[in-house]
Amino acid sequence: MKKIVVLTGAGVSAESGISTFRDADGLWEGHDVMEVASPQGFKRNPELVLDFYNQRRRQLFQVKPNNAHIQLAELEVDYDVSIVTQNVDDLHERAGSTKVTHLHGELRKVRSTFDEQLVMDWDKDLNLGDLCEHNHQLRPHIVWFGEMVPMLDTAINITQKADVLVIIGTSMQVYPAASLVNFVSHETPIFFIDPKPNVNSNQFANLTIIEDKATTGVTRFIELLKKR
Repeated sequence: MKKIVVLTGAGVSAESGISTFRDADGLWEGHDVMEVASPQGFKRNPELVLDFYNQRRRQLFQVKPNNAHIQLAELEVDYDVSIVTQNVDDLHERAGSTKVTHLHGELRKVRSTFDEQLVMDWDKDLNLGDLCEHNHQLRPHIVWFGEMVPMLDTAINITQKADVLVIIGTSMQVYPAASLVNFVSHETPIFFIDPKPNVNSNQFANLTIIEDKATTGVTRFIELLKKR
């Protein structure tokens, strides 16, 4: 069965109503990203950070997977599909995808500030005073600026096995996620789906650019895939 690896970014979730990570002025929901997405910000003002992610988590229950999520999940009928996502929502899973690797963490999980391996599911608000079994504060299970990306090696191993690589809704400017494209073989077909693609066909040997938003771009990709 052909192995399809899909790298997804904020553009996929945006069509479900989830705000992209940051807009042109470097803010995320009105906050400087370093206030709400860094260990230093958490140390300075943990209540602000916890409230910020509580709002993001609540929003998850008000949105649903869109056509891009659903079509990618349905590809599993005929292909071996692995999704590597920069998104911290669970819309791929809710659409039915069974192999999803989250590079930047997950909103519906929290972890101990004492032992980062101690991770638990969490669907309610997270507050100061919510402690792990070692009596240390819990924090969002999110990879913040300056922190290691623990799932990167897993993502590299997955990407290296791709027969087809699909990149959707990401500028591929955020590292180390952007480096994943370098781990496919030279002959591997690459499809880049984005309404404003910042790549050109000269950058990769076997690149197809689909200049479209995720929901309709995935439909066009599947049509091309079936013709191969």
